[in-house]
Formats: sequence, C-alpha cells, structure tokens
Amino acid sequence: MEMFALDDDVARWEVALAPLRGQARLAVLLPLAWHLRQRDSARADSLAAEALALLAAPGADTNTDTNTDTAPALDPARRPALAARLQLVRAEALWLQGELDAADALAEQAWGALCAGAEHAGCADAHWLRAWIAVDRGDHLRRDEELEQAAAAAARAGDRRRQTIAEAALARWAVLHDRHRAALRWAGRFIDNHNDNDTDTGAAVWINDYLGLSASLASDFGAAAGHYIRCYEAALCSGQLRSAMTAATNIGEDFIILNDLHSALEWMQCALDLARPTGWPRSVGACLMHTADAMRRLGRLDAAEELLQEALAILAPLAGARSYAIALQYLGELALDRADYARALDAFVQLEGRADALNYPDFGTVARRGQAHALCFLDRADEAQQAALQAVRLASEQSNAANHIAALRVLSIIHTRHRLAPPAEMTELNATLHYLHRALAVAATIDGYTLPGDLLDALAREYAQAGSYAQAYEAALAASAARDKTHSREATNRAIAMQVHHQTEHARAEGQHHRELAAAEARRAELLQQTGATLERLSAIGQEITAHLDRGAVFQTLDRHVHALLPATTYAVYLSDPAGLALSRAYAVEAGRALPPEAVDAQPAPGDPHAGPLRCLRERHEVAHDGADGGPSALCVPLLVGERALGVMTVRAAQPRAYGERERLIFRTLCAYGAIALDNAEAYRQLQDAQTQLVSQEKLAALGSLMAGVAHELNTPIGNSLLIASTLQQKTDDLEKALNGPGLRRSELAAYVADAQKAAQLVMRGLASAADLVNSFKQVAVDRTTEQRRMFNLQQVAHEIVATMMNRIRASSHAIEYEVPAALAMDSYPGPFGQVITNLINNALLHAFGREQPGRMWLSATTPVDGRVQITFRDNGGGIAPEHLTRIFDPFFTTKLGQGGSGLGLSISYNIVTSLLGGQIHVSSSRYGTTFTLDLPLVAPELDPAKPAAIYH
Repeated sequence: MEMFALDDDVARWEVALAPLRGQARLAVLLPLAWHLRQRDSARADSLAAEALALLAAPGADTNTDTNTDTAPALDPARRPALAARLQLVRAEALWLQGELDAADALAEQAWGALCAGAEHAGCADAHWLRAWIAVDRGDHLRRDEELEQAAAAAARAGDRRRQTIAEAALARWAVLHDRHRAALRWAGRFIDNHNDNDTDTGAAVWINDYLGLSASLASDFGAAAGHYIRCYEAALCSGQLRSAMTAATNIGEDFIILNDLHSALEWMQCALDLARPTGWPRSVGACLMHTADAMRRLGRLDAAEELLQEALAILAPLAGARSYAIALQYLGELALDRADYARALDAFVQLEGRADALNYPDFGTVARRGQAHALCFLDRADEAQQAALQAVRLASEQSNAANHIAALRVLSIIHTRHRLAPPAEMTELNATLHYLHRALAVAATIDGYTLPGDLLDALAREYAQAGSYAQAYEAALAASAARDKTHSREATNRAIAMQVHHQTEHARAEGQHHRELAAAEARRAELLQQTGATLERLSAIGQEITAHLDRGAVFQTLDRHVHALLPATTYAVYLSDPAGLALSRAYAVEAGRALPPEAVDAQPAPGDPHAGPLRCLRERHEVAHDGADGGPSALCVPLLVGERALGVMTVRAAQPRAYGERERLIFRTLCAYGAIALDNAEAYRQLQDAQTQLVSQEKLAALGSLMAGVAHELNTPIGNSLLIASTLQQKTDDLEKALNGPGLRRSELAAYVADAQKAAQLVMRGLASAADLVNSFKQVAVDRTTEQRRMFNLQQVAHEIVATMMNRIRASSHAIEYEVPAALAMDSYPGPFGQVITNLINNALLHAFGREQPGRMWLSATTPVDGRVQITFRDNGGGIAPEHLTRIFDPFFTTKLGQGGSGLGLSISYNIVTSLLGGQIHVSSSRYGTTFTLDLPLVAPELDPAKPAAIYH
C-alpha cells in the first residue's frame, strides 16, 4: 500500500465502497481508511474501526470478491499486518488530536505486529508516525532516530518513495541545526529529484519543504516561497493536510520578509482556513500564531494579541513542541512592541527554558536578547547587560550573523540608557559606540548585507552627543545611503514577490490544465470500461428510472433509490414553470410520510425550507448545507436537460455533514437520470395528447368521408325513383284529361296500368336499395362512435362496410369482392372491426394502385380452428417496399405525407386488433400485391372497465 495517494484515487475508492455490504467492504475499507487519515481523520478512524471489526469477524479470511479493481484480494496470512495498519490509522487520528501518549502506545503496538510479520513498508510507516509524535513532544533526538529507522525499513522493503520521504524529512530538520552540513549531505540528491518530472507527489512535499527551508535560511526568500508553494499544492493533492498548513504559513513568512504583507496575510488565512475545521490543536495553534505575527508587523497589535492568546491556549498541552516555543517568541516581541516589558521578560524567560529543553540554540539566542531588551527598560541594567552578553556569545558560536547584530544592538541600547562600566577591550569614545561598531564589523562579514538605516542613525546620534560632529556627519550620510539601498532592496523584494506570484499562477494554471486533461482522459477511460461495481449499479438504476414514461412512476423510483443509497429524512422534487422562474413541489416524502403538492412562494421567509431549492433554480447550480452549526444537512441539485432547468431535487438528513463528496456524486447522478426521465415523461404526455387529437381528427374525417360516400350512393336510387314518380305523375295527368274529355279507350287504360306497375316496381327497388344503404350507414356510424360490444353476423357487417365504401371504390375505377360465411357470428366490437377493414380498403386505394390502373381487392373469412376466424384482405397492387414493411404499423409513418396519408390508419388498426379484439395482424407483400391477415377470436377477451384498451394510443 502506498504511503500517500492522490484525490482521484480516493474518489474511486469512495465510489467503489458505496454499494458494498458486509465482508465485501473490507478490501476497499483498508486503502480508503489509510488515505483518509489526514483528509478526514474522524471518518478514517470510523472506517478503520469498521474494518477491524470485519477482520475479526468469521469469514474475513475467505472474502476475495470485491467487484472492484481498486484493492487487492485479502490474504488470510496478512490479517495481523492489515489490522496493525488500521491501528496506525487510529494512532494518527489520536496524534492529530494532540493525544500523544495514546497515539504513541498504539503506534508502538502496531509497529510490533508489523515487524513480526516482516512488513517492512508498514514498519517504515510506524516509525514515520512515531517521529512526528516525538516532534510534538519536543523530543528531537528520538525524532531523528525514528526517521533514520523509517528510511532503513523502507530500504529493506525496496520502497524508494518511502525512503525518499523519510530522508527528505531528515534533511529538513538537519537544516535547522546546521545548514551547511545538511547541504553537503542532501542538497545534490534532492535537487536532482526535484528536477525529475517523475518525482512522486507525496515525496515532492518533503523535497520542496527541505529546499524551501534551505532557501529561507540562505535569505533567498523568493526561491523559498516558490518551493513552499509547490510543497503546499503537492500536500493538498496527496492528502497531507498538516504539511499543507505548515507550507502555507511558511509562504506567508517569506512574503512578510519580501514586504508583501497583503499576500502574507492571505496565505496565513489560507492556513488557518485549512486548520480550523480539523480541530487539530497543534495545527490550529501554529496557524493562529503565525497570523498573529503578521498582524503585529502590520501594526494591528490588538488583533495580534487576541490571536496569539488563543494560540497559546490551544498549544499549552503541546508545550514540548517547537510551535509552542515560536508562540512564546512572538508573545515576547508583541509585548516589546506594546512597551509591556514585564510581560515580555516573562515570555522570553519561558522561551529560554523551551530552548534549553529542545536543544535549539537559535531560540536560546533570541530568548536572552529579548530578556536583555526587557530588563533594560525595567531598569535592571546589570542583569540586562549579562543577558545581552550571553546572547552575543551564543550568536557568535552559532555563526548566526543576524542574531549577533541584534544582540550587539541591544547592548548599545543598554549602555545608552544606563551608566555601566565600559568593556575592557573598548577602543571607541564610549561603550555605545563600541558595540555599534562591533555590530557594523559583523555586518561587514555578510556578503550582500545592507546595513540598517536605524543602526547608522544611532551611530550618528552617539557621535554627535560625544561632540565628534565630523564622524556624526559621515554616519548620517551612510544612514541616508543605507536607506536608499534598503528602499531599492524593498523594491527588488516586491518585484521578487510579484515574480513568485506570476510563476505560481502560471504553474497553477498549467497544473490545472494538466489535471483537466487527466480528468478528461480518466472520464473517457471510465466510459469505455465501466467496470466499477458502483458505476454498474448506478447504470442499472439509470436504466430503471429512464424506462418509465409516467411522471409518478419516475418520482417513486427515484424516492426508493435515494433512500437506499443516501441518508435521507426528507426527499422532494420541485418542478419549475415554463419560464424556469417559479417552483412547485410535485412530490415529497418526509420520515416515510407523503407530503401534498404545493406552490412555492417566490420570496420565501428566512428559514423557509424552500429557500434552498429556489436559489438552486435561479443559480442553476448545486446548493449544499453541511450542518456545520449542528443543524441538518441538505443538498439541492438542479434537474437540467441541456440548458433547460426542469426543476430541483432535494434531500435532507437530520445529522450534520451527512453528504460528503461520495454522496454528492451519487445524488448528482440520480438527478441527471431523473431529469432525463421526467423530460421523457413530459414529451410522451405531449405526444399522447397530440396523437389523441390526430386520431380524433382521423375518426371524424373517416366518418365524414363515409357520409359523403353514402350520400352519393343514395343519390342514384333516390334520383331514379324521383324520375319514375314524376313520369308516372305525368301519365296520371294525361289519363285524367282523357277521362274528363273525349273519353278513355280500354287500350289506353291497360297501357297506363302496365306503366304504373313497372314504375311501382322500379320505385320500390330504388327505395329498398336506399333503405338498405341507410340502415348499413346507421349501424356502421353507431358502431364507430360507440365502440360497444355486441353479438353480430360477420357477413352482415362486411356487407355494410363494403356498401358504405362502394362509392369511393367505383369512383377510383376499382372493384372489391367479399366472401364471408353466412352463419359466422362474433361476440366482439363491430365498430372498431369495421374501422380496421375500412382502413385497409383506404390504404389500398391510396397506396396500392397507380393512376389510370384499375385494381381489385378481395375480402374473405374462414374458420381454420374452432373459436377463431381468419380474415384476409388482399389487393393486386404494386406491393410495399421491403424497407418499409417493418414500419407500416408505426404511428405517423406514411409515404404519402401531404397527399392524403396521415400515417395513423394502420397504426390504429394494429392497436385495435391486438388490444381490443384480442388478435394478431400480419402482412406479406410482393410486386403482385399485398395481403393482410387478421387472426381473431370469435369471442373477444374481457377488458377491465377501469382500464379501457388503448385503441388509439
């Protein structure tokens, strides 16, 4: 197992863990808990406890199927080593919380188990943790021993990365003791590693930390800031949060020296923002004290005091740590700035004790110089002089020129304020001048050092008071030149700071670009492979959600999966109006109880639970509340389809911080599927409405066409009857005239009677034909409009259908024949059946025959098996193209769009036959014609009255 992992790897483990249950979780819990130990130490501790329980449970030895490629299968022989690594996770959580004794005891126990199993990489990790526990205790001898052992164990494991990390940390601490000796041992190796593009991200943290500290001690603060920025970014990516905080404070310190106090405060605040949510005492305290020192340098002494007191209170249990010593130094310097010399003396006395205990000579020099400064102004001159002389001696022994100059400056102040015996080796006019000249001599040994203007000003004042005006004038000129040089140096430092900013932003942008490229490649690979168990589960869920075309079914499916995958006391779906500005709650469940739909006020009151969804809709962006104040957690995600916002989906949990990145990823995925499903459901509803409207128009058009045909058919027999009746009336008038006139012959009367008989026969025949046609139309019209079930004679219905269609058939110069057994009765729906036959005839008239080409159609019925009837309708037209044959029953498919075809006739016919009539319809076609075959039961199936058959949908 690697020592550190990148965020992308951790995210994959998070996703892989979600669907796993029981022993299957173990193989993913191990790496996830290990690599969350500083990203989220509380959760890492919880996961480690769960994994330890699973390891101890029966069956842990046999679990090897985790459905994930993120972790290896578990080897039963390694159970003790795996348990020991989980103990290291718990020990690190204790260390970060400042419980050093408990952390060390647990780490030692884990180290013993790992060494017993010859787990050399694990042993290295145990030594690494114990080294940092020693750092916080102030036991730096043990710190170095543990780091040396960590490097050796990593070497035995053949783990170059772990070895590099341990050695870089050793180099980092060695620099604080002796920069030159550390450079001789480590610089060449780590510079080479730094220039290697393949340097591991986890190791880059410690290499850049070493390089940054070395550059700071060499006064190359621009380079130091650059190294620390790289350290900070690598630490964040690899989950080393404490190192990221330290790097951010070091960046702030470098920017202070570079006179960019605004940037310094930004970095200090960045460190503090990282530290506060963790609650780690050492990290929070260190960030507070560094921010306080930046405030002091800006002259904001009250704010600095407040932050420093908070830091000292937090760091008090860690009094052995270097951080506590730094806080004492900052407290003493703040007290000097406020002229609170008694308090300053107390702080520097405590710092002296810490310096001696920690064996840090630099702190010892600072402590004695600070005591001397405070004692001077407390009028304890002899003690002040002795402390200052000790500071001078220590600084000289350490070859620390900066501290040496500062201590000599304090000695000059002491002799200026108090009349003390001059030093034996004095060669100047007085002791003050003696120590100022010694400070100048030390400064001359530093290459590129610019003398402080205030030091030369003090020299000029002292010469003037001693009456040596020529030398005072020379010192004043030197002070002026020094200030000019200082201003130039400050300008250079600002330029360096700007350059560091520019390089940082450029590196950050380039890194972001590479991360985006890597993320895009990862997404592409993920889409191609789709091997993770959680991805497969979410994919299956997505298929289930998007399979529904009913809005209510979509809501219920989403509700079920949200409660199965996420902690949720309340789940709701809000839908927006067409303008995308207003919301209404369409579905909600709270604590298992359904909530009624309601409109949402566009201006909610403070605390209104609808405020989050409204903001989410307006901003088209996820809105989350983690409940950090102890309240519930909430997550609102917009339902987006392209640029359109359909609404918002929300989930709430009673506990705080319920929704981490893993839960958010799952909820976003469910929302994406939900948005697609709801959009599909709405489109399907609109399609149903449009189809219903079109079908209604089709039915009315069919009835209108039927009525026109019947009217035309009635015209012939009624017209003939009218002509015969008018002729008979004329003959009757002629007969009456003859009878009332000259007389009526017998032959004329006989001729009239014969004509009257023939006329009566013709009229009766025409009117009978019209009556038959009207009766057929009445029955067909009633059947079509009511869709009632009844017993009917199939031959009679066929006759009525053909009769109503004859006018259109003859008008097109075509013919139809039908052959149906006379005694064939059906218990079914004559109206829908008639519509099917009518649609088949209309389809043949429109599509089968070319212009000026008379065609023939045949309608027949047989009973091949008992209880069923097979009805065949065929024509001798040009047939259906093979590429169209599979689509003729699709809604709105037609090859005659705009020429009389709607694309609904055969679709309606198919639905009537297969649903209402309970049969099947088949089609075959060739260049010699097309045949439709209907296989129907003589008794139609019973239908649920509450669920009418979907004839027209």
